[in-house]
Amino acid sequence: MTDHESPSGPAVRPNIDISVPHSARIWNYWLGGKDNYPVDEEAGDAYTAVFPGIVTIARSSRAFLGRSIRYLVEEAGIRQFLDVGTGLPTVDNTHEVAQRLAPESRVVYVDNDPLILVHARVLLTSSPEGATDYVEANLYEPERILAAAAETLDLAQPTALILSGILGHVADYEQARRIVRELMAGLPSGSHLCVNDGSRGTDPDYEQAQDGYNETGAVPYFLRPVDKIEAFFEGLELVEPGVVSVPLWRPEDGSAAPTPIGQHGGVGRKP
Repeated sequence: MTDHESPSGPAVRPNIDISVPHSARIWNYWLGGKDNYPVDEEAGDAYTAVFPGIVTIARSSRAFLGRSIRYLVEEAGIRQFLDVGTGLPTVDNTHEVAQRLAPESRVVYVDNDPLILVHARVLLTSSPEGATDYVEANLYEPERILAAAAETLDLAQPTALILSGILGHVADYEQARRIVRELMAGLPSGSHLCVNDGSRGTDPDYEQAQDGYNETGAVPYFLRPVDKIEAFFEGLELVEPGVVSVPLWRPEDGSAAPTPIGQHGGVGRKP
């Protein structure tokens, strides 16, 4: 079994089914993390055998998250972040990126996964000037999420809503759009939405691999056409360059010419 100890020692584990692969643990495996079990590694290896590019997608998604947070802090002046569906902690978590740039940043993570709860205390390490909190809540409960987040964040002030790789888990597209609308409705003018999700229309091998994974009995994740990802930003002012394949979103100066992949994302501002 892979090491599941946090830096401060062994964590108390809830009842976790390690006989079925878990999407967050598989993602952690692709990112080079240690919070996974053999069943997750087997599923991850089976996926990469069909589509090796998934590791690039996972790491490009993480890199996009970091660049978008830097934009939000440095150019948009955001100091509050609501990260819903945070997944397992790896490197450059939302609060780490934000607080490196602005130590006073306040971050609330939201998830309802027992495995994530085990590692919540890792996420709770904040700079002295800022704050980091963890809320156990379901993506399908926007009002509860906002009410709980308000205990740490001042939701009268601009806040960035982060939805990274989570909306694809909502099978009903219109329901996914409603969730985004309701969460953004609780945030004031000047707030931002940051979304990145798996997309269709760029790489058929990726689509085949994901469709096959969805048939394994694991929690499914649905790739969507780019125009449907764009529609999550309806009513918002898209930040340049809009919704694009994530390596193309404000690549770092001096980096190699980015190659489009089946993961699209963007940032939008609430007027």
